Amino acid sequence: MAAIDEQSLWAKAKAGDPASFGDLFDLHYARVFGQALRSTGSVHDAEDVAALVFLEAWRKRSSVRIVDGTAIAWLLVTTNYVARNAARSVRRHHAAMTRLARELDRDEGTTDFEEPAEHELVRAAFARLSTIDQNILTLCVVNEFSLAQAAETLGVPLGTVKSRLSRAKTRLSQLTEIGVAR
Repeated sequence: MAAIDEQSLWAKAKAGDPASFGDLFDLHYARVFGQALRSTGSVHDAEDVAALVFLEAWRKRSSVRIVDGTAIAWLLVTTNYVARNAARSVRRHHAAMTRLARELDRDEGTTDFEEPAEHELVRAAFARLSTIDQNILTLCVVNEFSLAQAAETLGVPLGTVKSRLSRAKTRLSQLTEIGVAR
């Protein structure tokens, strides 16, 4: 199989070529979907997030940052932003429905929430991290990008990535140890 020249595909996509963008979609969808699934825990929500990521990539195709000949790091960071926005919308909807339920039913019923499973606990802890911590963990830990690649993708110095990665790992560990679910 011939190597894919992703930079050429992006150049054509920037010029408005939908077929080249479709090739980029095919090339990176699985990884974007995987990150979205890790963030959301739901196949349906992950599909929605992945679709929004590629919509954003098309919309911002002239400013997508290419690192080492690929845009995957940009796509993964964008996945985190989109997943965070989607989670915020879900929380707001849940809060509104809870308020509505309280207004409609003044009885003190029991809650039907169960203790979250370990992956839910990690997902909830990850969601509590800052956006930059989520992005650094996504790039360096989950997807094993080098610190230099992460620094270039995020537009920050290498030393900043090193220190933030260390702090992000510590914070995530602390949040999962104390069992913070929300």
